[in-house]
Amino acid sequence: MYKIVNVKDYYGGVEEAAHYFNSKWGNEDRFLFYLDAIEHSSNRIDGLPRFYLLLKDNEIVGCFALIVNDFISRHDLMPWFAALYIEEHERGKRLSRMLFDHAKSEAANAGFNNLYLTTNHDGLYEKFGWQRIEDGYDLQGKKTRIYTIPSKNNNK
Repeated sequence: MYKIVNVKDYYGGVEEAAHYFNSKWGNEDRFLFYLDAIEHSSNRIDGLPRFYLLLKDNEIVGCFALIVNDFISRHDLMPWFAALYIEEHERGKRLSRMLFDHAKSEAANAGFNNLYLTTNHDGLYEKFGWQRIEDGYDLQGKKTRIYTIPSKNNNK
């Protein structure tokens, strides 16, 4: 029923995928940012960045990305789990866990021991095993929390 696909393998094409990401995380001025990022993304096992869509019966119902840096000062950490979105009518079905597990598996297969994310949300990520490690700074110089979780390589 649900399927996660790399945008490079999405039957609707990268432009439709870019419109979806932009509709959740951007604005009119950022569409070209997402389109360019997605067009230059990878679907190699060890490549970054990578953008993913969550499909339900071929309808996009969510997304996330694995990226080199999520507009945060800590360039020494990667990959970053970013751009998580699940449509409101699909929430509460533990789809976040599905996306986290997929991201961990992809990171492990690419040779990374951990995933990182930055957020100011309280409670969501901790429920799924993410651990707060420290703070970093966003582009505006504001403190933001950094979380990590081991990839599946660390769980063997």
